[in-house]
Amino acid sequence: MDGRDAPAPAGVTIYEVAQRAGVSIATVSRALRGTGPVADATREKVMRAVEELRFTPSRAGVSLAEGRHAANGIVFPNLSGPYFAEVLIGYEEVASELGRSVVILSTKGRGAVRDLVRELAGRVDGLAVFGSTVPGDVVDELVASGLPLVLISHAGRPGAMTLRSENAAPARALAAHLLGHGHRAFAFLGAPYATGDDVDERWQGVRGVLGGAVEPVATAEYTVEAGYEAALRLLGGRRRPEAVICSDDEVALGAILAAEHLGLPVPHEVALTGWDDIMAARHARPALTTVRQPMRELGAQAARALDRLIAGGRAEPGHRTLDTELIIRGSCGPHPPGRSLS
Repeated sequence: MDGRDAPAPAGVTIYEVAQRAGVSIATVSRALRGTGPVADATREKVMRAVEELRFTPSRAGVSLAEGRHAANGIVFPNLSGPYFAEVLIGYEEVASELGRSVVILSTKGRGAVRDLVRELAGRVDGLAVFGSTVPGDVVDELVASGLPLVLISHAGRPGAMTLRSENAAPARALAAHLLGHGHRAFAFLGAPYATGDDVDERWQGVRGVLGGAVEPVATAEYTVEAGYEAALRLLGGRRRPEAVICSDDEVALGAILAAEHLGLPVPHEVALTGWDDIMAARHARPALTTVRQPMRELGAQAARALDRLIAGGRAEPGHRTLDTELIIRGSCGPHPPGRSLS
C-alpha cells in the first residue's frame, strides 16, 4: 500500500509540520490559510511536510499559532424539535461563557455529508458530533487527525471523548413498571436506526425485561407526525398492544393523538410512555409517563469537554454518562399498589 494512502498518525500537530518544514508555526499557519506573505519555495516546503506527515489542519493548532481562537463546530442530524433545541441551548450557553463562537451543521436533507463535515473540521478549533450523524469512517479520520472531538449521545469509542445519558437501566425500570400494571402485550414504537445509539440502548433495555412480549415498530422519524402515522396503523390493527413504549416524547405525543382519533382512551384502553420529559409531556392529557434526561446539561457538558480538549491538546479521551430519572404520570395508569416508582 502506498504510504500516502495510510491513515494519518494520531496526534500530528502544527508544531511537527513546522519542524519538518524548518519554518515557524506562524508561517505554517499562513501557508495553510493562504493569507499573508509566504514565498513560493517556503509554501512548497510546508505543503510537502503536510503530505509527508499526513497532517489534517484542525484549526486548533492554526488558531493557536496566530494567538487567537476560532469557532467550535457542532453537527446535528436535525435542528427541529424540543430535544435538539435544549441540547443546543446548553451547548451554546457554555460556549458563549468560554468566549467561543459556534458553527452549526445540520445534516438533514443534505447531500455529501462526508465532505461537509470534513470542510467544517478544517475551519474550527474542535468539533462536537451528535449520535450517528457522521459516518464511522469519517469519525475515524477526525480522531486520527488529532482534531479535538466530542461525540454526544454516542457509545464509548477509542480515541474520542464520548458523552451520553443513561438509557439501559431506566428502560428496564420502565418495562418492569408496566409489567406491574398487568400488561402482557407490548410494542416499542420508534425502532432503532443505528446499533449502539440512544434509542437502540432503550430498546435493548426494554427487550431485556419483556423478551418476546414486545414488538419493535418503526417510525419514519422521531417526530409527533411520524408517531401519529405509525400509531394509527399499530393501534388500528387486529393485534393491538396493551402498552406502547415510545422511543421519545414526540413519538409518544403523536401516539396519544392517534389513540384519541381511534377512540381509545389512554390509559384505559392502551398505556403509553415516552422518553426525554420535554415540556409538552408534562401538559399532555393525560400527562405522559417518561424518562427525564438532562438535555440542556448534555449540551453544556459537551461544550466544557471540548474546551478542555482544545486547551489541553492531547488530553486523554474518556466517556461520561449522565443520570436519568423515570417519571411516572397518568398515561400508563395508576401506580400499582406496593410497587416502587423506580
